Parts: sequence; structure tokens; C-alpha cells
Amino acid sequence: MRVFKLLTAFFLVLLIGQSTALAADKTPPPGDRLDHILLWGRNIDQATAIMAAKLGFQVRPGRAPDGVANRYIRLPDTSFIELLGIAQPDVAEAKMDPGSRADYKELNGQPGARSFGIHTSALDAAQALLKQRGFAVTPIFSAAANDPDGQGPNNPPRWRLFAFDTSPLASHLFFIDYAPGRKDSGSVLDDQLSREHPNGARELTSIWLLSNQVDTDLKQLASMGFADATPVRLPQIGAKGYSIAIGPSHLLLFDPDGAGVAADALKRGGTQILGVSIGVSDLDRAQRRVERGYEVFDHHFARYKSPFGEAFLAPTLDDLGILVEFHALGAKK
Repeated sequence: MRVFKLLTAFFLVLLIGQSTALAADKTPPPGDRLDHILLWGRNIDQATAIMAAKLGFQVRPGRAPDGVANRYIRLPDTSFIELLGIAQPDVAEAKMDPGSRADYKELNGQPGARSFGIHTSALDAAQALLKQRGFAVTPIFSAAANDPDGQGPNNPPRWRLFAFDTSPLASHLFFIDYAPGRKDSGSVLDDQLSREHPNGARELTSIWLLSNQVDTDLKQLASMGFADATPVRLPQIGAKGYSIAIGPSHLLLFDPDGAGVAADALKRGGTQILGVSIGVSDLDRAQRRVERGYEVFDHHFARYKSPFGEAFLAPTLDDLGILVEFHALGAKK
């Protein structure tokens, strides 16, 4: 009897240990939310004009480091869209970073997006955890000490990030963190004003990944710790797949579901970031503004029920290489 009790206690401890290990293994990397996408235009002015004049975003100025110009659409939830365009081809060819070079090569001069970032407030821990789980992560890269938008060499770098030696997904992923911004009243007000948009945009709710390896990508995300996946269908573009929660935001991972926009895009451009969902404070006003931006006067864009609420799709695919969905803010699935 004593031996039986000892064996029972031993196996119970073993079972608890295994359960604890499994629970720990399922702990997600500390990703707070989707951070931003890198959206290449045919040139920076063309992308800016579409975003501002046709879609009603406020586009903030950037710089042109290493021959690549950038501008920003910053949202109140701290996410953003980074617009990119080649400003000096000779300089860009020589100095472009590996990630930008890979995106630009895949796009072959056409507009579109191939890379996105997840924000984490614990970058070193996220890197260590993903490495422990078998992912080939890069070293951590930081903004330069003389970064003109930073706070000087005696303060933390404005941003830090790591990516992967080989992308674990069909699209390129990186993790990023930022130093705290300036706290003086003028800087705080400037930041608030930079996130106000005529179209009422409030948040980057989701990024749409069109993949030809959905099951593989889903397993990779689960291995990272992002295992909260819900099946979804997107009939407006002829697609089916999953919505993966990343903090309050969602990564839509899908493939074509018969003929339609998704099938055409995959055939034309391969795996890609096909779209984004933007939550707006007033859907009627946003739709009116976008319809006028596209000089649509004789009809209205069709409304539909998205995974995030009532929505409409702006006809941006030819202009930007991605679709922009606007949806009413509300309960999310």
C-alpha cells in the first residue's frame, strides 16, 4: 500500500509538472497588438495623394534615409501605416536594408505590402522566447544614436526590433518596441494632433494575410503562442481562413474560396498583405468622404457585415496594391 501511495504521488507530481510545462509553452510572446505595415507606393507622392485626397487620412511627413522616402498615417490606438517610395534609386540600391530590399524585389516596382510588425513592450523576452521555441530570430536592431527623430545619444533609441533569418510566415514579420515619447505638453499635443483624421479613423483593427500555405502559417503562429484562432469567411473578396487575436487587434489569415478578388490577387502577386481593416468613429461620414474622393456620385459602395462590424471596402487595389476596409467601431469577434 505504501509503495502504491508513493508511486501515485510520483506520477501526480510528474503529471502536474508536465501540465505546467505545457501551460508555460502556450504562453504567448508579449505582443501587445499589431503595430504597422510597410506599404510601398509607385512613388511616395502617389501613395500620399491616394491616402489623403481619396481616403481622407492625415499623412505625416517622414524622411528619405538611404534613398527610400517614408511618410506616416498614425492612428489613435498607436498603430500606423508606413508609406514608402524610392526617392533616389542609385542610393537605395546600395543602402537599402535587407527587409526593404526583399519587399521591393517581390513587388517588382508595383504598389503593395509584404511586411508587418507586432508591437511588444518586452522585446528581449519575446526574442528569447521565440528562439527557445525554435525560430531563427535575428539580432536586435536599433535606431541610430544620431537619429534625427530621437532624443539624443544619452537616451534610449527611438525604436528596437528583431525579425527572422527565414520568415516563419508567407509574409514577412518583425517584432518592434519604442522608447517613451517626449512628455512636455507641446510634444504630447503634437502627437495627439498627428493622429486625427478627416475620415474619422481610430484604429488598425486587422491586417489581412493572403497565403498559399494557411495551415502552415496557422501552425507557425500557434507555435509562437498566437493560438486564439477563429474561422472566418470573407465573401466580399472570395476568401476563407482564420482570425487570430493579437491583443485587441486581429490577424486575418486566409486563402481563396473559389473565384474572386483573393484568387486573382494570389495568381497575380503571390502571397501578400492584401488589406487592412480600419475602425472609424462614423461609418457614414467615412463612406461619404471616400466616395467623393473616388468621384463616385451615382451609387454607394456596398455595405456588408465584416468580422468587426458593418463595413465597406474602398476600391484601392489598383492604387495601393492593398484593399482598405472601413468598419464601424463596435464589438469584435
